[in-house]
Amino acid sequence: MFTITNGFTYIAFLMFLAGGLLALEKYAKWKVFNVVPPLVWIYVLNMVFCTMGLYASDACSAVYSALKNNLLYAMIFVMLLRCDFRKLAKLGGRMIAIFLACSLTLGLGFLVFYPVFMGPLGGGEKTWAAVAALYASWVGGSANMAAMQDALPVDAGSYSCALALDTVCYSVWIALLLLAVRYANKWNKATKANTSGLDAIAAAANAEVEKDKARKASSGDWIFLIGLSLLVSAISQSVGAAMNAGLANMGLAMFDKGTCTTVFVTVLGLICAMTPLGKLPAVEELSTVYLYAVVSLLASTATVTDLLSAPMWVVYGMLVLVLHVVTMFILSKIFHWDLCMVSTASLANIGGSASAPIVATAYDASFAGIGVLMGVLGAAIGNLLGLGMGAILHMFI
Repeated sequence: MFTITNGFTYIAFLMFLAGGLLALEKYAKWKVFNVVPPLVWIYVLNMVFCTMGLYASDACSAVYSALKNNLLYAMIFVMLLRCDFRKLAKLGGRMIAIFLACSLTLGLGFLVFYPVFMGPLGGGEKTWAAVAALYASWVGGSANMAAMQDALPVDAGSYSCALALDTVCYSVWIALLLLAVRYANKWNKATKANTSGLDAIAAAANAEVEKDKARKASSGDWIFLIGLSLLVSAISQSVGAAMNAGLANMGLAMFDKGTCTTVFVTVLGLICAMTPLGKLPAVEELSTVYLYAVVSLLASTATVTDLLSAPMWVVYGMLVLVLHVVTMFILSKIFHWDLCMVSTASLANIGGSASAPIVATAYDASFAGIGVLMGVLGAAIGNLLGLGMGAILHMFI
C-alpha cells in the first residue's frame, strides 16, 4: 500500500479531502449529505486511509504532533469570540433555564447509564474521556467534542465510536423533533405551557443575529484573526504548562497541561468576546476551517476496526435521549414550558447553533434567532461542562 512520506503532502491531502467533500455538498448537492454530513465522511474516509496505512510514516506523525494541539487551541479561541454573554440576555431567563435544563438532563442520562454500559463500550480506562467529549458535543456542538481531545486522554478508537453515536442519534433526534411539531398542542395542554412574551424574545434575538450577518470580512480581517488565534494558541499552551506545574506543586497533579490550557483558552475567549474582538468578521468561517482541519488530523490516527463496538454506543445514546425526554416533560409540567422552546433548546444542545433554527422555524419563522443564541450559549459552556463530566466519569474506574 502506498504511504505518504512527506509532511506537507500529508497536510495537503487532508485539506483537499475535506474541501472536496464540502464542495460536493455545495455544488453537486448529493442527497447522501442530507443523511450523513461531510464532517462525518471526512472522519470515516480518513479512518479508512489510516487503516490502509496511507499515513503510516514518521513524517506524518511528526506533522500531526506539531499541528494538532496548536490548531485545536486556536479553534477554541476563535469559536468562543461569538459567545458574548451580553447577547444571551436577549433570550431572557426563561429560555436560558430551558436550555440549561436540557444540558443537565442529558448529563444525567450520561451518568445514569454509564456504569451499565462501561464494559460493553470498551472498558472504563478507554471510554470515560470519550463519553465526556461526547457530552461536551451534546451541549455545544462538534467543535466542543474536538476541543476535549487534548483536554482529556481521549482514546482514538473510543472517539470514533462516540462520533458514530453522535451522527446516528443526531439524525434520529432531529427527525423526531420535527415529527413532534404536530403534537405541540397536546404537550402544551398537558404542561399548561406559558408562551407569553415569546414573540418579543424572538424579535430581540433575530435583531441580534442580523447584526452579526451584516459584517463582511476583508483579507485584512482574515490575516489578523489567523495571526491572533495562532498567537493565543502559543501563549495559552505556555500558560497551561505553568498552571500545570503550579497545581502539581500544590498536590493537584490530576489537572494536566491539556486541561489547564483548555480552561485558560476558554476563559480568555469568553472575555475577548465582550471586547471589540468579538465583533471581528470571519469568526464563524475561520472556526469552521479550524474544525475541519482538526477533525481531519484526529481521524488520520484512527482505524476502521475501532468502530466494531459502535452499536452499543448507539444504544447508550438512545437511552440517554429517552431519559432526557422523560425528565424534560416532568420539568415542563412543573414550570409550564412549551414544546417549541424545549425542542429548540434540546437541538441547540445536541446539534449546536446551526441546527437549532431548523426546529425553531418549524413552529414559527420568527423563532430562528432564539435557536442561534441558544447554540451560542452551548458553545460557551460546553468545554467546561465536558471537563466536569470527565471528572465525574473518571471516578467510576
